[in-house]
Amino acid sequence: MSGLRVLVTGATGRMGSEVRALAADRGHDVVAVTETAPMDISGPGAAETFAASDLPAALEEADVLVDFTVPEACVEYVTRAADAGVPCVVGTTGFDEAERDALREAAERVPVLEAANFARGVQALLRAVGAAVEALPGYDVELTETHHNGKRDAPSGTALTVLDEIDAARGDDPERVYGREGIQPREPGEVGVHVRRAGTVRGEHEVLLAGNEEVLTLTHRAESRGVWAAGSLDAAEWLVERNPGYYGFADVLDGEGQ
Repeated sequence: MSGLRVLVTGATGRMGSEVRALAADRGHDVVAVTETAPMDISGPGAAETFAASDLPAALEEADVLVDFTVPEACVEYVTRAADAGVPCVVGTTGFDEAERDALREAAERVPVLEAANFARGVQALLRAVGAAVEALPGYDVELTETHHNGKRDAPSGTALTVLDEIDAARGDDPERVYGREGIQPREPGEVGVHVRRAGTVRGEHEVLLAGNEEVLTLTHRAESRGVWAAGSLDAAEWLVERNPGYYGFADVLDGEGQ
């Protein structure tokens, strides 16, 4: 699909810049929103810019909003977009329950697609993890995730999604143990969670299952932010034709297979 007017919030951030450049490459018009006064944006993804305080005017120019910011700002942007009838793609992570409830309220008025990770490989990982956990009952499960040293939330939104998939596959609510220190033997049924923050690592998630004198590891590694930008735009192109509702990235991929 081409010719959309894509409003990118957090437009000069790491992900915002990736989304702008790729949107322009796909033939979309880009509308940029920055936290402070409008600024000139040149190069790939050059766009008409608005300050966040002038969001209503920016929304008048938009077919769909793509947000990679922080939870508080994201909720404000999505709520105002719903007021204006603009669909929203949300890649921000770290929401608390009240913030997620606000997103769900917006989804009653416009289509809202939220995903902790827009990599197609992560969707494959989630399905593989569910199948592996079901096939290996009683095996110990450990999750390790690594991101760059500037990432704010821990564990990552993707890690929490993987943990939810493990819970669903087990059919119970196992205890999550975040790191270990001192004398802390592993308890049956628990899931270990380990978080690393270092350098410029884009994102890596590994699930380890061990038992019966064997070890299975499932790993996804993102080598560029471009993979998330591409997925978010795939979602935006899909979302503009949907009815109001709360969607996930798996809906996009499942829809492509129909």
